[in-house]
Amino acid sequence: MKNLTTSLSILLVALLVALPAHAQDPFTNKAPQGTLMAKIDTVAIRLLIPEEGSYGKALGAGLELVENILSEAFRHLGKRYRIGGKGPNHFDCSGFTGYVFRQHNFEIGASSRDQYARNKPVNRGNMQRGDLVFFTSAHSGKHVGHVGIVVEVDPTNNTFSFIHASTRNGVIVSRSSDGYYARRFVGVRRVF
Repeated sequence: MKNLTTSLSILLVALLVALPAHAQDPFTNKAPQGTLMAKIDTVAIRLLIPEEGSYGKALGAGLELVENILSEAFRHLGKRYRIGGKGPNHFDCSGFTGYVFRQHNFEIGASSRDQYARNKPVNRGNMQRGDLVFFTSAHSGKHVGHVGIVVEVDPTNNTFSFIHASTRNGVIVSRSSDGYYARRFVGVRRVF
């Protein structure tokens, strides 16, 4: 118990040092909860799981990969939507997600339906940053018609934010609580 208390104390100090109090997410003008959570995860892994262990290295590598994928996604904020667009200058929804993951050597499927079928099902309660989220669209009926990448998860409210290529606004960040998406949510898939 003493080791756990010491580790948690070190974790708290490391977080306070690592994240400046004035830092804000430039897209939401809020404190960067996702960045904070990534730092918490990274520090916790380094403190609580021995670095020599393959499990600790795998977790650390996974967190870094998720951050790299999200960084790639955010590089394309504001780029225009185009039906069939596979990037890097124009995207449709599955073209965007496919392009982002392809930059890290993951082939996730060509269409939103293909991406939904090919990747690992995840319960919404276990959703993580970097997962794919799927929705119906105005033209897909009850079937998958839209896809995005999870940016932030709020387990308290069972909501999340995601980056995606929307037909109206191009590559943007939206929230699952937005009426349009709240009604159309289909499921979650994990790539790795």
